[in-house]
Amino acid sequence: MLGRLFSWLFGARGRVGAAQVKPPDSKLSPPAAGAVAQVDDGVASAELDSALLCREPILGRDQRVAGYHFKLQDVSRRKARNQSRVTDHLLAELLVMNLVRSDIGQLLGHRLAFIDLPDSFLEHPALSRLPASNMVVMPARTTTEGAPMLEQLKASLAGLRMKGFRIAIPDPALDAYFLPLLPIADIVVLHAPALDVRSGLQTSSLVLAAAPQARLLVRGVPSLEDFRFCFKLGVHFYQGPFITRREDWSERNLGPNTVRIAHLIGRLRGGAEIQELTQLLKQDAALSVRMLRYINAAANGLQEQVSSIERALMLLGRDPLYRWLALLVCSSDDESAQGSAALESALVRARSMECLASDRPQPEQDALFLTGLLSLIDVVLQVPLERALAPLALTPEIEEAIRDDDGPFASRLALAIACETADPDAIEAAAKRCGVSPRQATNAHLEALGWVLAIQA
Repeated sequence: MLGRLFSWLFGARGRVGAAQVKPPDSKLSPPAAGAVAQVDDGVASAELDSALLCREPILGRDQRVAGYHFKLQDVSRRKARNQSRVTDHLLAELLVMNLVRSDIGQLLGHRLAFIDLPDSFLEHPALSRLPASNMVVMPARTTTEGAPMLEQLKASLAGLRMKGFRIAIPDPALDAYFLPLLPIADIVVLHAPALDVRSGLQTSSLVLAAAPQARLLVRGVPSLEDFRFCFKLGVHFYQGPFITRREDWSERNLGPNTVRIAHLIGRLRGGAEIQELTQLLKQDAALSVRMLRYINAAANGLQEQVSSIERALMLLGRDPLYRWLALLVCSSDDESAQGSAALESALVRARSMECLASDRPQPEQDALFLTGLLSLIDVVLQVPLERALAPLALTPEIEEAIRDDDGPFASRLALAIACETADPDAIEAAAKRCGVSPRQATNAHLEALGWVLAIQA
């Protein structure tokens, strides 16, 4: 991954060395002609304008990202609390078509896309355009006119499963309606707030007896302690704020590799000359080799093979060197699986903040990227924030945003974090403070996700 990042830092901005992921358009894709019968133009337009495509990461038992829960959040309906089968179907189709337009199969690679769809939508032809092997479909029970009977729902889900889709169902211990669907379920979705030892064991036993092939997913996992509890229950997938949650790391210190790189950053920011930086780099043979390898792989326009550290530093320049070292700090020691997932979130924050500042001077874009990247450095390294930031010699604007939620970059960082929560009200409020639309914010977030996945390919 760092090789592709280095290529980007060296000057291939916007290119990642892999097939470019196509982000959603600034306007959500319209429904296919005739797919939603006689949808009133005013209703369709209103829903289109207020719908935000959001995502949340889902981790496996190894605490690495196994997939994403994609949702189309609708601000206007969230406020009005109204229900309509027509608008439910419209939003479901918008979700599906935007995943299709984003080339979701290529974007995800081996990862999964989890989507909730109305139970009356499961035979919609738009689903045939999704990459079945990447998709996990969970039916949402509807009570409006046109909702399928249980046997019809079971047949629809079985048909999707035969095409390669994975099927997820809500916790049948909480809603017995879904109990007959257990034999065809690949995943059973539980919710952490409703989970305790008794209910967890009850559901685990129920699933094991009726659907031994099914795996458990728990949504809303708040902390690492709750993750460990769910892990003991045999849960396979985990979703919730625990991924970027700060724990008590007061007894932990920076690793030796991180300390060496942080010292180099300190000297760089302190104005050290190229000769001094060259000598410091030469003291770390592994780091020197990495720099030469990456600069030769990335510098497509050079007419020479770079074999000198001093020459490499002169070609690279101080600011790109600082960005590269900051990235190395986040991955220099043996990172935990949770740290790896947090680093992915940090990179998405960084890239989305940079994307939303595309009309700003390059130094400001760079500073925003670093703000997003380093906003989770304590979670990535699992050390206290003060200890993680101290050696990095950050500018006041970056430090204020990360430490105090203050300063000129704070609102941009808050918007990037809001997009992670997939809370449309939080996104709307944060976007307003930044002077952008919620749609621009979520599009930048998804474009950033595509970029991060591409550099990991």
